[in-house]
Amino acid sequence: MDAGGLAPALQASALGFRVGGMDILAGVDLQVARGELVGVIGPNGAGKTTLLNVVTGLLQPSSGQISLGGIDLARLTPAHRTRLGLGRTFQTSSLFPTRTAFEHTRLAAQLHAGGNLRFWHRHRRNDEASQIGRAALAAVGMENLASRPAGALSHGDKRKLELAILIAGGADVLLLDEPMAGVNAEDVPALTELISKLHDDGRTILLVEHHMGVVLGLAQRVAVLHHGRLLACGQPAAVIADETVQAAYLGTPL
Repeated sequence: MDAGGLAPALQASALGFRVGGMDILAGVDLQVARGELVGVIGPNGAGKTTLLNVVTGLLQPSSGQISLGGIDLARLTPAHRTRLGLGRTFQTSSLFPTRTAFEHTRLAAQLHAGGNLRFWHRHRRNDEASQIGRAALAAVGMENLASRPAGALSHGDKRKLELAILIAGGADVLLLDEPMAGVNAEDVPALTELISKLHDDGRTILLVEHHMGVVLGLAQRVAVLHHGRLLACGQPAAVIADETVQAAYLGTPL
């Protein structure tokens, strides 16, 4: 339990994932408190994306447990986990290129309310899903791009749209997999500020990111994965000063 007597928003206990006799994750213990922002760093191949895939149910763990708000996720499908408030972005944008930004957020709201995946479903301008979809776009500063097809958006705006989809879908625990990947340097500060705002609004965030400036600017704690094992987890300054962590990065200062 966390300090407030509530179950952590997200907890992995002795989590393992093995393929062909090789441990991709091994004995990972990680707890994320409600409203906390934890950054996950590590060299390529450390198991960071695998961790998110196991948490979301895209992969089944070989060992250990995962819980969301105290609920055991072992038997729950990815869709069920989403309905419990777990949201995920991917390293590569997974949007429908010919559909507008608004259609994406309206669909997310529609699904959250128990609807279906019908983009073509006729909607009223002021129905609840439409209102939520527009509000989500406004929350990420994209209200003026509502009618633009996703395929015509800049890479930075695609990342913002992915966050708007999570908002519209009612996610309150966000797993963000390298949100700065492929984003132009000039767009990084605005996207970082947006993630900070989502956190300030009370959402719990587990952030996988190679951009160390972003991680250190956002994270309350930093977890380091190396060869599938949790090498360190703690305050950012202490973690990056840890000699074992430095060695994992081949001596390169973090």
